[in-house]
Amino acid sequence: MAYDEELANRIRTALSEVEYTEKRMFGGLGFMVGGNMAVAAGSNGGMMLRVDPARSDALVEAPGVEKMVMRGRAMDGWLDIAPAAVAGDDELARWVGVGVTYASSLPPK
Repeated sequence: MAYDEELANRIRTALSEVEYTEKRMFGGLGFMVGGNMAVAAGSNGGMMLRVDPARSDALVEAPGVEKMVMRGRAMDGWLDIAPAAVAGDDELARWVGVGVTYASSLPPK
C-alpha cells in the first residue's frame, strides 16, 4: 500500500525551512534529517514519528498518539500519530517539529 500523498505534501510544507531527504521505508515515505528519520507519512493518513525515547510516555498522553508497535512490542522512541491528531496544519507542524528536533540531536549518518 502506498503512502498518503496529501500527507506527504503537508509534511514537505512543514519541513520547508529544514534540510531533509526523502526515503521510502516502512511502507511509507520517510523524511530524514541529517540521515536520521524524523517523520514518515503512512498509508492511512497518519504518521510515524521518531522521538526521544525518554519522552515517549509523556507524548502518548496526547489524543491520537500511541507508541509504535513493532514485532508485537510497543517501542519507546517511535510514535504512531493518528490522522485526526494531524488534521490541522498547526498540529501537523507541532508533531513534525518534535521529530525534527530529535533527529537533529542525533549524530549525522
